[in-house]
Amino acid sequence: MKRLLLVVTAVVVLAVACGAIYLWAPWRSEPAIRAPSGPYVPSGPSDRALVWAVGDGADGGAAARSVVTRMKRQRFDRLLYLGDVYGAGLRSLATGDGTAADFRTRYDPLYGELARKTAPTPGNHEWRQRGTGYERYWERVYGTPPPAYYAFDVAGWQLLSLNTEAPHGAGSAQVRWLREQLRDAPGTCRLAFWHSPRYNAGRHGDEPGVAPLWDALSGHATIVVSGHDHNMQRFAPIDAMTQYVSGAGGHGRYALRADRRLAFGNDRDFGALRIELSPGRARTAFVSAAGRILDVHTLRCARQPAHDRADSRER
Repeated sequence: MKRLLLVVTAVVVLAVACGAIYLWAPWRSEPAIRAPSGPYVPSGPSDRALVWAVGDGADGGAAARSVVTRMKRQRFDRLLYLGDVYGAGLRSLATGDGTAADFRTRYDPLYGELARKTAPTPGNHEWRQRGTGYERYWERVYGTPPPAYYAFDVAGWQLLSLNTEAPHGAGSAQVRWLREQLRDAPGTCRLAFWHSPRYNAGRHGDEPGVAPLWDALSGHATIVVSGHDHNMQRFAPIDAMTQYVSGAGGHGRYALRADRRLAFGNDRDFGALRIELSPGRARTAFVSAAGRILDVHTLRCARQPAHDRADSRER
């Protein structure tokens, strides 16, 4: 009997994964990964739109609240929440982050007022509990459980919510769906967002496992926005795409290391990425919770591939 108790006790293990500590009960079944079956987040204005992007801030704390307050000072059209909802204390250790209680007490008091404008993507902290936390919360907002990945249009741009917590290998259902999206509409006026950045000068470093998403987007997108590292970063273009990291949402700060690929980095302030979209153009700005403009950059996209434009001129 003692040996049996030891075996049963050992089944519940202390796991440390991607910076999250939780007790993992392997008998808990995870819900199926939902593929998109139609529009999820409504499309936005067709001419001009203001979009905020931030992650790693849903902990109910004062720093996170200051970031949300800053974003709410200006009317905007969409919020891209880049993932991670945090629990507290021993309950978090026992159950993991991103539970229904965490969404109710730590996400909703900050972001609930903005929920109908929010396009979410899950982080590593809430993914294991998604059936009762992430999916249940967004089902209440939009009337149906969220697909693992989806697309919508804003101001002449296609926005792609992709998922680094769901399978995303080269042959995965997610990458096949992404390639279908890219075939359906030519050009590079796309902004993709997901949690773990492909390129990262912070604590977690580059994420080679995300390469299938990045590689599929190459030649079809202009902007990729991620969270996960608790700082603000803008890389010089890689494969003609600009990687942003906007993870300074309020749950601590992670130091940046020197990286020649980095065009801008800030690991001192909490803040968010403001994106002004219009057909063929995007203007980005990292804005601190105190309202300081930390970095401004303008990008342009092609609404159809260059070789198609040349063909149309020849005709």
